[in-house]
Amino acid sequence: METTQLILPVLIVITLAVSVFYSFRSRRSHDPKLRGLYASRMNIAMGLMLIVIAISQLFFFTDSNTRRIFGIVCFLLGMFNLFAGLRNHSIYSKQ
Repeated sequence: METTQLILPVLIVITLAVSVFYSFRSRRSHDPKLRGLYASRMNIAMGLMLIVIAISQLFFFTDSNTRRIFGIVCFLLGMFNLFAGLRNHSIYSKQ
C-alpha cells in the first residue's frame, strides 16, 4: 500500500512532464501533421495523468463526498482525453 502511494506521485510528475513537453512541441511545430501528432500525444499523457490523480483521490485518502466528486470528474476527463488522444493519434499517424 505504501509503495503504491509513493509510485502514484511519481507517475503524476512523469505524465505532467511528458504532457508539457508535447505541448511545447505541438505549439512550436510548423507542420500541421506533426502539430496534430504532438497534440494527440499531449492528450494521451494528460489523460493518463488525470486518471492517476483520480485513482489517488478515490482510493488512498479519507473518503468524503467532495473527494469522490473530484475523483470521478478527473477520471471522466482523463478517459475523454485518453480516447480523444488515441483517436487523433491514429488519424494523424495514417496521414
